[in-house]
This record gives sequence, C-alpha cells and structure tokens, in this order.
Amino acid sequence: MEQEMSLVEHLTELRKRLIVVAAFFMVTMIAGFIVAPPMLTLISEYTLPNTVTWNVFSFTDGFMIYIKCALLVSILFTLPVFLYEVWAFIKPGLTEQEAKGTIFYIPLSFFLFILGVSFSFLVLFPIVLEFMGSINQSIGVIETYGISQYFTFLFNIVFPVSIVFEMPVVVLFLSKLGIIDPRKLKKVRKYAYFILVVVGVSITPPDLVSDLLIIFPLFLLFEISILLSGWSIKRQRRGV
Repeated sequence: MEQEMSLVEHLTELRKRLIVVAAFFMVTMIAGFIVAPPMLTLISEYTLPNTVTWNVFSFTDGFMIYIKCALLVSILFTLPVFLYEVWAFIKPGLTEQEAKGTIFYIPLSFFLFILGVSFSFLVLFPIVLEFMGSINQSIGVIETYGISQYFTFLFNIVFPVSIVFEMPVVVLFLSKLGIIDPRKLKKVRKYAYFILVVVGVSITPPDLVSDLLIIFPLFLLFEISILLSGWSIKRQRRGV
C-alpha cells in the first residue's frame, strides 16, 4: 500500500510539473504571436536577398507563419523551464552531489541551443539561400517564393543544427551515468566523423564552402564532447 501511495504521489508530482511546462508554453506562445511581426521584419532584413519577395499562395499562409514564429519563441523560452522541471522531478532520487552536478546541464543545454540557432540563422542559412539563389539566377528564372515554403526551408535548417549542438550535453550526461567514456568516443571517432559529415552535407547545398562551414563546427563539438567526458570522469573519480 505504501508503494502504491508512493507511485500515486510521483504521478501527482509529474502532473503538476507538466502543467507548469504547459502553462509556460502557452504564455510564451501568446507572446510569440505578439512579437511575430518584428521577428518577420528581422528575418527578412538579415536573410532575404533584395531580389526576392515573399508571397502568399493561400489564405492561411500568413496565419501559419504567425504560428511558426510563435512556436519558435515558445520552444526557445520553454526549453530551460522544461529542463528545470525534469531535473526537479528526478532530484529526490539523486544524491546531493548528483543534484548539484546535473543542474549545470540546464544552462549549458540552453546556451548550446541558442548557439545552434544563432549559427544556423546568421551564418548557415544566408549562405544556403545565396547559393540556391545563384543557381536559380543561372538558369534565368524569376525568384518568387511563397512565405510558407520559405519558413519551412528555414526551420528545416535551424532546428536540426540546433539539436546537433546539444551533443556535448548528451555526451556529458551519458558520461555521468557511466555509459560512455573518452576511450570509447575516441575508438568510434572515425565513424562519428563519417556520420557528422553525412549530417552536414545533407543540410547544406552541394558546395565545398557551405559543407565546411557546418562540418568543422560539428567536428569541434565532437572533440569538445570528448574533453567534457574526460573532465566528468575525472571529477567522479575524485568524488567531486
């Protein structure tokens, strides 16, 4: 009976924390709708070539773009809240040392996600767009883009890159659990590099400059992950 009550208490706690995350998600979603117009202006100024204009091809295109902008804002600001609630939920099952060590993952994960968004939006996406535009101009077509297709293309680049930027946090967490260590990572380095090359090439246009711009940061993230794994293992051995 005691175990059943304990399970019920855990489920109640989980429900409360999910409600907090959902409520924060909804609030930031509303805020996203409010800031959508200046966001669209900012995106057009930084990424849209002067020769390109946005168009809508259906009545719902504009509304869907508002939703996508609001969703982007909501995910961005809900992520640290979600990570904190997950940490707070599992905290009772952790030692004091483990609790102090794992809360570090929250700001690190958020920072890396922001870094991935910034890199893909400010560096990678404009280069990809310019390359695609040069191909279109070389065959003499008039560039007329639907705003819905434009943002779908943008999000298909930004989100995968931002998720890949979370690699050091994932490796650090798995090292903390003892699942991986620097030796294992070094043994699979060539396979990891191959996978990262495939990922980089798949989200960039087929030219060497664009490929290198994404592949080298991915390699750097993997090497940083190895260093963080080693740092985590050494701290555990010292009992820190």
